[in-house]
Amino acid sequence: MDLRSELLKSIWYGFTALDLEKSGKVSKSQLKVLSHNLCTVLSIPHDPVALEEHFRDDDDGPVSSQGYMPYLNKYILDKVVEGSFNKENVDELCWTLTAKKNYQTDKNSSTVLPEKDAFRLWCLFNFLSEDKYPLVMVPDEVEYLLKKICMAMSIEFNCVELEDFFSQDSVQQSGITVWVFLEMMNSGKISRGIDKSIISMAIEEVYREIVGDVLKEGYLWKKGQLRRNWKERWFTLRPSNLSYYTGEDRKDCQGNIALDGNCCVEVLPDRDGKRCMFCLKTLSKTYEMSASDTKQRQEWTTAIQTAIRLHVEGKKSLHKDLKLKRREQREHREKRRQAKEEELQRLRALQEERERKLAELELLVLLAQKQAQALLEQDEQRRRQQHEQLQRALEVQLKEAEEARVSMQAEMALKEEEAERQRKRIQELEEMQKRLEEALQQEIKARLDEEAFRYAQAGLLAEEEEKMKALMSLQEEQEEYILKTQREKQELKQEMEAKSRALEEAQRQLEEVRANRHRVDQDVVAAQRKLRQASTNVKHWNVQMNRLMRPIGPGEKRPSLGSSFSSFQIPTQRDPGLRLRRRSGSEDQDEESKENVDNRAGCDLEKRHSHASNGDMDIP
Repeated sequence: MDLRSELLKSIWYGFTALDLEKSGKVSKSQLKVLSHNLCTVLSIPHDPVALEEHFRDDDDGPVSSQGYMPYLNKYILDKVVEGSFNKENVDELCWTLTAKKNYQTDKNSSTVLPEKDAFRLWCLFNFLSEDKYPLVMVPDEVEYLLKKICMAMSIEFNCVELEDFFSQDSVQQSGITVWVFLEMMNSGKISRGIDKSIISMAIEEVYREIVGDVLKEGYLWKKGQLRRNWKERWFTLRPSNLSYYTGEDRKDCQGNIALDGNCCVEVLPDRDGKRCMFCLKTLSKTYEMSASDTKQRQEWTTAIQTAIRLHVEGKKSLHKDLKLKRREQREHREKRRQAKEEELQRLRALQEERERKLAELELLVLLAQKQAQALLEQDEQRRRQQHEQLQRALEVQLKEAEEARVSMQAEMALKEEEAERQRKRIQELEEMQKRLEEALQQEIKARLDEEAFRYAQAGLLAEEEEKMKALMSLQEEQEEYILKTQREKQELKQEMEAKSRALEEAQRQLEEVRANRHRVDQDVVAAQRKLRQASTNVKHWNVQMNRLMRPIGPGEKRPSLGSSFSSFQIPTQRDPGLRLRRRSGSEDQDEESKENVDNRAGCDLEKRHSHASNGDMDIP
């Protein structure tokens, strides 16, 4: 912050104090008086005609701050020479103008600060305020200033009472004005229970340190250059020089030591009855000094080294440099806060995008579930239709079997006359029995094969279900990888290709499983066909055997249906044909019961075959 900026801050208060109507404009007569006073305190010649000439083309109305700035810069500030005036006089002039309008206090209150302390706090506020108008001070700088004042009063800064004040949104966003700051100081929250003289001394000390660029003040013993005697002097250290006076009032200056990059500070051993000694070496002289204790010597040597460092770095004020550093830290914190907010907004956007995609995914899942449910319902409907068709087919087959049974009974009545010819076929019957047993073995084997095929089919179905689950999981993983951000797309490209290959392999395996299932279904159909053929063979052989069961007596002819009753004769008890007929009658009854059992077994077998042909579906 240069000298022009410091002067403009004070002049801004003087200009706004003349704006009684708060319209942003001041009359030319008031500006003439203000300009004359500024030229006086700044020690520059005043040209009373320059203001009129500058605003010659303007009307006779008031002048705004923007209109006054070119004149102020050209005729006043451009002529200012640093060091030719006392800036405190400029501050007092502007304070006098603005305090009459804005600083209204209760003189009888015990907590109201004196006018001089209020002026120094106003100067401190201007020094620490931001370089933008209207002038405000951020809460961090307010807290820094209050801590400095409390440290000067040797008390601990307690910000509990000011937490409500600092936590207000208006204070956090736009800062506080000097009048709010002075009102807070007059409220007694900081100075409650402390004597006014102590407060005034603390404010003066902070004022001299920050505004007056005083790095350190205090008494030191100094050794003379000519008489070599020790005298106690009041030393004042600034970044450019070290001055010493006869007393604290700083009225009688005894000397001024210029500081530059050629100066250095050294600690000396105790001698001549003095302790805590150190010296300041320049190109021409060496100044020996003694502090009251080791702590004071350390503070003075550190402060002098800091002043030399500031001079070497080309910095005129320590607190201006510290203020710039604090401002940079605040800007850095603000940038980090904004970066965090941007990051949070980006994360919120990503979260919203993720939630939206999850909702879309859930919608897709629900849609897929509905489609699967519709497919299941269609499959169930198809199975029900097949079940009904099978039931109707079984009923038709049962009716046909009943009709066949009735016809077979009629044929059995006719076949009794052929019993004698069946006697000749006993041997053939035995062979046929053997063949029947072989057919039964084939049937048993076919049933075992069918059961094995069913187990194989169930295993293939389970494997197909597992493959389907694996396929669905791979598809879900692929969809999850698709949902990833574009920044990770290149890194995940190879993994997605591997997943795609695995998905294709799973699909290929699923096709193979379906082909195997198709082959097993064909094998099951073949087994069922064999089983039906075996059952047909069994029925055929049963029919043939029933035909040959009733024997025919010797010498008997096959009667016709019309003469069966007329040729019937009652044999005697000694007739061997009667005994043969009785024996054959009992055998016919056994064969008839056996035939009924076989018919029931055949019906059950046909039901099981129909069950197997229906895809192993149980029929109620």
